[in-house]
Amino acid sequence: MGPRGMRTLGRCDVLVVGAGLAGTQAALAAARQGARVRIASVGPLFSGSSFFPGTWGLGLVGPRGEDDAEDLVRTVCRVGAGMADETLVRTLVRGIPQAVEDLAAQGCELARPATGSEGERDYVPCFDHATRDWHGIRREGYARAVGRLLRGKGVAHTAGLELLDVLEASGRVCGGVFLDRATGDLACVPCGSMVLATGGLGGLFDRTLAGPDVGGCAHAIVLEHGGRLVNVEFQQIMCGLLAPARGIVFNERTFRYARLLAPDGTRLAVDDALLRMRSAHGPMTTRLPDLAVDLAVAAAGTEGVTVEYDLPSPLPDFVGTYVRWARRALGPGWARDLMICHYAHASNGGVAIDAHARCLGAPLGLFACGELTGGMHGADRIGGLSSANALVFGKIAGSEAAGSYAPAPLAAPALPRWARDRAWRASDAGAARVAAEVALLRRTMSQHCLVGRDELGLTRAVDTLLGMSATTRERRLALLVTSALAAARAMLERRESRGAHYRADHPRQRGEYAAPIVVSMRNGSPCARLGRARRG
Repeated sequence: MGPRGMRTLGRCDVLVVGAGLAGTQAALAAARQGARVRIASVGPLFSGSSFFPGTWGLGLVGPRGEDDAEDLVRTVCRVGAGMADETLVRTLVRGIPQAVEDLAAQGCELARPATGSEGERDYVPCFDHATRDWHGIRREGYARAVGRLLRGKGVAHTAGLELLDVLEASGRVCGGVFLDRATGDLACVPCGSMVLATGGLGGLFDRTLAGPDVGGCAHAIVLEHGGRLVNVEFQQIMCGLLAPARGIVFNERTFRYARLLAPDGTRLAVDDALLRMRSAHGPMTTRLPDLAVDLAVAAAGTEGVTVEYDLPSPLPDFVGTYVRWARRALGPGWARDLMICHYAHASNGGVAIDAHARCLGAPLGLFACGELTGGMHGADRIGGLSSANALVFGKIAGSEAAGSYAPAPLAAPALPRWARDRAWRASDAGAARVAAEVALLRRTMSQHCLVGRDELGLTRAVDTLLGMSATTRERRLALLVTSALAAARAMLERRESRGAHYRADHPRQRGEYAAPIVVSMRNGSPCARLGRARRG
C-alpha cells in the first residue's frame, strides 16, 4: 500500500536501490533467501560507479590466509589513520575470501596476475606494504553471469527511478518514493525492508570520476530519517584525463615514467623520487611526502598539466593492462598530448552502519552497503577494498534485509510533506534555474572542497549552500544541497590534514582530532561534530 495520489508499483519484500556491485549482490543474497526482490535504479542494471567505463575493470584484494587477515586488519586501521571502525574492518576482511568464492560460484571469471608477476610492486595495493590475494573483476563478465542469476531468481528491475524519500509506518521502513524520470511524476514502491546502494558523493563535484547516476541524494535522505554520516570529509581525489578524453582514470602507476609540464610548458618542480613514490597509490594523501606532486598539479588549475612518457619495454604486467585498454578505448595515439587534472573519485565515508549493515539511528528495516557507507575504511583506503566492501556488505545487507522484512505495514504511510507541496518539482520555466543551481553547487564543491581546502573557502562554500537551501523547494536540489552541506561542514570541522583531507591552513595532523567526525541533522540542517558514529 502506498500514499494516495501516487502511482504505486507492485509490493516487494526487499527493495534494493542501486544497481552496481553492492546493489546486485544484495539483491541476489535476498532472493536466495526466498524474498521477493526489486531493484530500482536511475541507470540500467549494472550501472553506478562500479560500472564506470573510464578504466579497464575493478581490482579486488583480500588476505592470503588467517595470519595475513590479521595483518590486513591492522594495516587498514593504520592507513585509515584512526578513523576506521575496527569491528567493521574485521567484518570486511573476514568476509573477502568467501566473497571471492561466491563470485567464482556465480560464474564470474576473475583475472589473476600474469605468471611470475605477483611479486611486482604494482600488485602491492595502494597504501599497503605487501602483496595480497589479488583478483580483477571484468565488468562485462560480471554482468553476464550475475544477470543470469538475477533473472533466474525472479528479481525485478525498474530503471529510471531516482530515490527522493523513504516511507515509514509503525516505526519501520515500508517503501520508497521515486522520481520517475520517464514521466516526471512520483512513484511509490512498497516494501518490507530496503537496502540503499546508491554510491558515494562524487556526483556533488563538477569534476568527478563517478558514474552519471551517482548523485549523493541518499545521504541526505538517511539524515532526514535520523541516520548519521561518518568520515564524509575523506573524499578521494585522483588524477584523471583532460585530453585526449575527459573523465578517464589516469593510471598513477605510470607516474614513475612521466614528466609533468605546466600550462606554460615548464617542467613541474617535483623530482623523480617523488614521482616514483606517487606511482604507488591512486588517490592523493597527506600522509606521504609525495603530496607535493598533487599540490603542483593542483596549482596548474583547471588547465591541467601535460604528461610526457618514457615507457619501458616490455611493460610491467599491471601497467601493460592499462596501456592495452587505453589503446582500445582512446586510440593508438592516446599518450600524445596527454593532460591530467584532479577529479573527485570514491568516498571513503558515508552512512554509518553496524556490522549487520543496518543504518545507525534510522528506522527499522533500512540497510546500506557499498560506497554509500562509511566506517570500514578511514582517512585513506587501501586499493581494491572498495570492491571488497561492495561484495561483503552487499551480501550482508541483502541477507539481513531478507531475514527481517515486515510482511505489511500496520498503518498506511502518509504522503511526505514535501510531496504535498506542488513546488517539489520545478516547472518547465523553472527547470533552467534549477539546472543552473545544480551547476553552481558542483562548481562550489570543486572550487572549495576538492584539493585546496581552507577556512575561508569552506566557509564560503557553506554560506553558498545555506543560501541555496533557504530558497529552493525543488526536492532533488534540496537533497543535493543537504548532502553537500554535510560534506562541507565535516571538512570545515576537521581543522587538520589527515589522509585524503588536506587543509592548506592546517597542513599537519593534530592529536585532538583523533576521532571520526559524525554528521547528523539538527534544526533541519546537517551538523558536524567530533565524536563516535556509534554514540546515541
